[in-house]
Amino acid sequence: MERQWFSTCCVLLLLVLVSCNSSFAAAGAKPLYLKYKDPKQPVGARIKDLVKRMTLEEKIGQMVQIDLTVASSDVMKNYYLGSVLSGGGSVPSPKASAAAWVNTVNGLQKGALSTRLGIPMIYGIDAVHGHNNVYNATIFPHNVGLGVTRDPQLIKKIGAATAKEVRATGIPYAFAPCIAVCRDPRWGRCYESYSEDHTIVQKMTEIIPGLQGDLPANSRKGVPFVDNGGTKVAACAKHYMGDGGTTKGINENNTVISMNGLMSIHMPAYLNSISKGVATIMVSYSSWNGKKMHANRELVTGFLKDKLKFRGFVISDWQGIDRITSPPHANYSSSITAGVGAGIDMIMVAYNYTELINDMIYQVKNRIIPVSRIDDAVKRILRVKFVMGLFEKPLADLSMVNELGKQEHRDLAREAVRKSLVLLKNGKTADKPLLPLPKKAAKILVAGSHADNLGNQCGGWTITWQGQTGNDLTSGTTILKAVKSAVAPSTQVVYSEQPDASFVKSSKFSYAIVVVGEPPYAETQGDSLNLTIPAAGLTTINNVCGSIKCVVVVISGRPLVIEPYLAKIDALVAAWLPGTEGQGVTDVLFGDYGFTGKLARNWFRSVSQLPMNVGDAHYDPLFPFGFGLTTEPIKS
Repeated sequence: MERQWFSTCCVLLLLVLVSCNSSFAAAGAKPLYLKYKDPKQPVGARIKDLVKRMTLEEKIGQMVQIDLTVASSDVMKNYYLGSVLSGGGSVPSPKASAAAWVNTVNGLQKGALSTRLGIPMIYGIDAVHGHNNVYNATIFPHNVGLGVTRDPQLIKKIGAATAKEVRATGIPYAFAPCIAVCRDPRWGRCYESYSEDHTIVQKMTEIIPGLQGDLPANSRKGVPFVDNGGTKVAACAKHYMGDGGTTKGINENNTVISMNGLMSIHMPAYLNSISKGVATIMVSYSSWNGKKMHANRELVTGFLKDKLKFRGFVISDWQGIDRITSPPHANYSSSITAGVGAGIDMIMVAYNYTELINDMIYQVKNRIIPVSRIDDAVKRILRVKFVMGLFEKPLADLSMVNELGKQEHRDLAREAVRKSLVLLKNGKTADKPLLPLPKKAAKILVAGSHADNLGNQCGGWTITWQGQTGNDLTSGTTILKAVKSAVAPSTQVVYSEQPDASFVKSSKFSYAIVVVGEPPYAETQGDSLNLTIPAAGLTTINNVCGSIKCVVVVISGRPLVIEPYLAKIDALVAAWLPGTEGQGVTDVLFGDYGFTGKLARNWFRSVSQLPMNVGDAHYDPLFPFGFGLTTEPIKS
């Protein structure tokens, strides 16, 4: 009887307490104080407070990044996931608006915030030449062209514009810049590299403060910094390290080089990136002297974290843990051990997140992966999230949607195109230059596969991973459209993609602009052992330039074989992959601005010379590193 009375009293007391708490809440009483949610606390104290509250499952969840295609609010909540990404072409819907992106990202964020501790997720995307996954975004020239400018302040402005466009879609994290030093143009990612020369790549790391904001004067070296005013994003220096030095330029392959060579060629830009407060660093698929970088503890933990004191987080590449083995995913459990043990903090698992999470929990519980390694990873991820203000403002709003594809950004991209062009030849004799072209002419021919093709003009990593040919992928200005806008109203512009020689000879053209080059590609699909312009393009050069005065504009992610056709060509321009603003090309062709660009990589004679870089004993390029003819603008 006494026991029953005691139980009844306990229940009544509990009801009274619940009622009181409800009354306090209704009266506006302060919620329970949580140090990690207090922005006035030092970041270190917030990290320490939060980590001690986390279960193993919550910690491991923070280390996992999944693709949008498998993400949902429930998945975020049930697995405590720390990050989502959009891989190339992974979008809310085709041609999705900025508002649709914001709503998608916020929907996933609400799932993360509904967890016990309410840790916000960080959404990442490949914004490697502007916000390139997103319809209507400004597409800037790829890095191969930007290196030509040797203009760090221009690159910083591009970083700032890109950050605004990324933020316009509710995303706070960009997987950029690529600071690879491409030593062999046969590599399918060479266009993602600013130069074969590490000193130019180092200068171009000024894109990082453009993306993230300027590092405060009193900052500690190695500590990540992202301005939390809402217009900047976390950056990601990639791919650590040696990705641009693989044998024969084969993607994800082996970089055979001494430690001294690795440090003197491929490391310097990372030192600059860390000194500028870069928030994250992505590991390379490639190997160094046979050792996979994703499993290289000596370089990831020993050098990057311990020696350089990098305090941001290290992220894997897409399914990079899987690719530690060949074939990928062959021994996934051992790959997890190796990758996490090497010092990778966030795993871009993409799809098979439950397998990863379950295996990691098993390994920690069985002391294969130490808890201390998990804690290090989580602290680094949380540090970036706290620094960038994600805990204070986890949800995006629509206030920045008009930044996407803004005219000011397109004008900046147009300037970058102008400054990235390299004039390789101007006239069959030096005393008779063809450029600048006259705007007023009776009739001119525009020809070639890339003259009226925005997709070809933008290259890979545009709307989709591999890019796509044609004019339906996004908004922009083709070179043909730019020519029509640039010439005098009385000038007749005739376009023929592949004209035959008899048509060219009989049509009495004043001159021709031939625009040819490579189709879009990305990564391994771009690896090439022959580096030739496709046959249709060569036929167009022969048919047109064999008949009338012509300027050939090459749209490509790297130097291509051109020497056999050079004698026929009156003027030759390397335009790289200029992006959506084709008027930047015509601005210089017609003399509104002068040519100023200088090659940031040498232009070989034949692929048999490769790899060939400045200082090599066999260095004998068609056009040397640093070459570029100049013209003066025409005074109107």
